[in-house]
Amino acid sequence: MDQELDIPKSMKDTQTLEDLPGVGAATVDKLAAAGFGDLMAVAVATPGEIMDATGMTEAVAKKAIHAAREMLDMGFSSGIDIYEKRKNVLRITSGSKELDKLLNGGFETTGITETYGAYGSGKSQIGHALAVRAQLPPEKGGLGGIVVYIDTESTFRPERIIEIANGLKLDPDEVLRNIKVARAYNSDHQMLLAEKIEDLIKKDGLNVKLVIVDSLTSHFRAEYVGRGTLAGRQQKLNKHMHVLSKLADMYNLCVYVTNQVMAKPDMFFGDPTEAIGGHIVGHNSQTRIYLRKGKKGTRVAKLVDSPYLPDGECGFMITLNGVEDI
Repeated sequence: MDQELDIPKSMKDTQTLEDLPGVGAATVDKLAAAGFGDLMAVAVATPGEIMDATGMTEAVAKKAIHAAREMLDMGFSSGIDIYEKRKNVLRITSGSKELDKLLNGGFETTGITETYGAYGSGKSQIGHALAVRAQLPPEKGGLGGIVVYIDTESTFRPERIIEIANGLKLDPDEVLRNIKVARAYNSDHQMLLAEKIEDLIKKDGLNVKLVIVDSLTSHFRAEYVGRGTLAGRQQKLNKHMHVLSKLADMYNLCVYVTNQVMAKPDMFFGDPTEAIGGHIVGHNSQTRIYLRKGKKGTRVAKLVDSPYLPDGECGFMITLNGVEDI
């Protein structure tokens, strides 16, 4: 299976940097050396990104981007074209039929799925379960691919991966080898790691199908304190999520992020829990799930935002084997 979404044959026939009209060989070499290995990578980049990576002038960067977009015909598409593209979307099963049903089959590719909730609500547990299940073949609810795990709070536990792998009768050593873990020590490091994922795909040839960021907002929340720093924090967070979103769309992979919450003491009715990150995180996450503890050790997942699915909720359990139905 190709890592990238299917594109028309006419696009594939010309999808090389050498075919860029009006762009010289020296510019092509600079783009390739900086990791912009094909037309799509150039077309979806910003002039600033190309300037920073290659040292090009703004005029040359804009010219390269414009030429790539023209060749890929990145204009308007009909609704039927978008519908056909959506048929390439894949899903990772969670292990719980009820949770999968809530999500129309599981955690889908080409977008970001965010879970938020208090500590112990199951966010990281779902991440560990997905890290194993993503390696299953498609006929068993997986994507048959490599997993990238950006760990910001030292929550990744190989022991937990082994438990879930054993429950699925998988070789735990092989499962662990297929999970590429990086510990992020601050927000800048976290952003850099996300940007390096494309190198794993293009330069190292890894079939990355799931990216986990646990947690998305921890470093940003700790480093940017007070209202005076809010604008700077949100700008960086927005840029970080745009990188993740672009990866999901370009390479047909699933991005799963966990998010922290805060309490709103001035709220007298309803649940006072609110996700960190404000509108930036909300707008960049295609699917948002609120997790909370239920009765007798159960967990409750509430789908609070989706582009096409209705709101709803379901119960599930965290067991030795991962995520399961009650």
